[in-house]
Amino acid sequence: MKKIAIQGARGSYHDIAAHQFFGDEEIELLCCATFEDVFKAIKHDSETIGMLAIENTIAGSLLQNHELLRESGVLIIGEYKLRISHCFVCLPEEDWDDIVEVNSHPIALMQCRDFLHNHPSIKVVEGEDTAQSAEIIKKQNLKGHAAICSKKAAQYYGMKILQEGIETNKHNFTRFLVVADPWKMDELKKNNVSATINKANIVFTLPHTEGSLSQVLSILSFYKINLTKIQSLPIIGREWEYQFYVDVTFDDYLRYKQAIAAITPLTKELKLLGEYAKGKSNI
Repeated sequence: MKKIAIQGARGSYHDIAAHQFFGDEEIELLCCATFEDVFKAIKHDSETIGMLAIENTIAGSLLQNHELLRESGVLIIGEYKLRISHCFVCLPEEDWDDIVEVNSHPIALMQCRDFLHNHPSIKVVEGEDTAQSAEIIKKQNLKGHAAICSKKAAQYYGMKILQEGIETNKHNFTRFLVVADPWKMDELKKNNVSATINKANIVFTLPHTEGSLSQVLSILSFYKINLTKIQSLPIIGREWEYQFYVDVTFDDYLRYKQAIAAITPLTKELKLLGEYAKGKSNI
């Protein structure tokens, strides 16, 4: 049985992504309050695998998780893209006319902006997690309260679904990274958690000179490495200097390694965050 640390409660989108990524494998969930706690769980027990959101097609990148990943020393072993669909749920005995307040994670609330705009009388209150919002309402029997969460969370906590698919944009996907202690890589590869390696994440800093980034990008292009994402973050305490988080895909692993070797001398620091198979999607 695999131990999987997630941010959020049972029924959260992290829970759903973890179960879909590992398929029929039996997993034990470690539900953490924060993303920092996910990395602490891995550090405490190197057998633990982490599952964390890294970007959403509407809300953008979770910048905090880029930094946590770089500082943690863990490696990315896979990814999964989950279609996010929100439900409006309440206590089983209540209905629309009873609802005066809705609770959920701020990003989920933002993703349901049009729905909430159409119900202006309902007070919007931010919570730590989508599924946890439903759990609290049910456990504390908070009458007049609704939650925005997944259908799985509603079913798990015995909540009544008043409306499904309330997200404003139906093309709402979150990309999750699967991370583990580096020593587990060989074991996980043997168990086919990561199949053919055709994607990698790297982070680097550059000299504060003209054209330094364009040189790196030109070399990646020369080696036919596809740049799928680039995210810059300022380096605290070093004015106007940045770290660049880059996702690349490739068809030839050897050519990819040659490209990394070619750009390394041009960087001040370069760190490999993981090599893995491009993620699947639930749709």
